[in-house]
Amino acid sequence: MTMTSAPDRFPAPPRIAVLGAGHVGPVIARVAIEAGYQVSIAASGDPAEIELIAQVLAPGAGPRWAADAAREADLVVLAIPLHKFAALDPTLVAGKIVVDVMNYWPPTDGVQEMFEDRRYGSSEIVQRRLARSAVVKTLNHLGYHELDDQRRAAGSPDRRALGVAGDDPRAVDVAAELVDRVGYDAVRFGSLSAGRLLEPGGPVFGVPLRRADFELAVHAQAA
Repeated sequence: MTMTSAPDRFPAPPRIAVLGAGHVGPVIARVAIEAGYQVSIAASGDPAEIELIAQVLAPGAGPRWAADAAREADLVVLAIPLHKFAALDPTLVAGKIVVDVMNYWPPTDGVQEMFEDRRYGSSEIVQRRLARSAVVKTLNHLGYHELDDQRRAAGSPDRRALGVAGDDPRAVDVAAELVDRVGYDAVRFGSLSAGRLLEPGGPVFGVPLRRADFELAVHAQAA
């Protein structure tokens, strides 16, 4: 497991498409907009069906068809129920940075054979299917209500840390910048396999930790 240092700030935030308009997607869209990002949001069907959701829960996020939102974005947040992932067309996000915020919850989603190979973390399996995308695991290990409520300015003593794991260093940097801008300390991991530490049952899943404690927890698990 490798944790990498922070890069220089990006001069301009990338355009973001959030795929998923359930509990998680609109919150991510809203906090990203408030952090200065240009955001569109899409569900599986007609954008008119989520127009009210966008207006109320993510003001400023433009509801779009999923194909249009992804095509125009630099970064795509994958916030769909995991059991719907198999139906996602990989060409939709080809060439994009994909932030995977999905979790494998068999009691909720049922057993998904695609994700039953425990040699791999769920995001590694996502990456294998989305072979032409750069997948990053983050924003999955806190609740959507916490994502909104626990944001803090940089330097705040109680600022929570979130892990950011991926194989592509540039993609990890872009996702970590998003995490930082929305109000969390980003702890970078140099491999997508480290994303298993962020999954349900992992040492930091659902646990509010500051950076030092977060790093201690993941190092202890990996030792």
